[in-house]
Amino acid sequence: MKEKDNDSSKKSSLMTRRTFLKGGALTTAALSTGVLGAEVGEAHLALEDYPSALKRATVTLKVNGLRHRLEVEPRTTLLEVLREELQLTGTKKGCDRGQCGSCTVLLNGRPVYSCLSLAIEAVGKEILTIEGISDGETLHPVQRAFVQEMGLQCGFCSPGQILATVALLGKNPSPSEAQIRQALAGNLCRCGAYPMIFKSVQTAARLR
Repeated sequence: MKEKDNDSSKKSSLMTRRTFLKGGALTTAALSTGVLGAEVGEAHLALEDYPSALKRATVTLKVNGLRHRLEVEPRTTLLEVLREELQLTGTKKGCDRGQCGSCTVLLNGRPVYSCLSLAIEAVGKEILTIEGISDGETLHPVQRAFVQEMGLQCGFCSPGQILATVALLGKNPSPSEAQIRQALAGNLCRCGAYPMIFKSVQTAARLR
């Protein structure tokens, strides 16, 4: 009797495995032939409904001392708002992945990559771009130093380099060369004008 019980339990186990495998094969076949089209359609509708959670929201951003009331999606980056909505194109779009520093702006005096910062995260903060650091036609001391020492070549990275320098000198008015190098490490110059850039920062420290 025990042997028969063992045999029946083995058969039951085998049948269960076979049933499972057959069920998986049928499901695959049904998907490939469109038998489960209704379920796939429902999933597709669910995905289409998802962007409703990304409806544009009204926010107020303070940029260069001026308040701007804007409608943005929660996923919109600060870089996109600055360049496309406010036409502040001095903030450059380089790598768009937080590696080159061309899009650097200041948030409450701290340098950030605007391509990695959401616009909604900047609500209630002071946003400073390259357009906001001069006083009318009078250049900021850091800008004057970059011109004086020719701390640029193509100029594409210069806005980010200058704003990173403004942030550095705001915390450390007399940085050493090592401190300058560390502070600007996140801002790349593809032209290789680093010696002039570092000299520009040192001159800016004296001008301030």
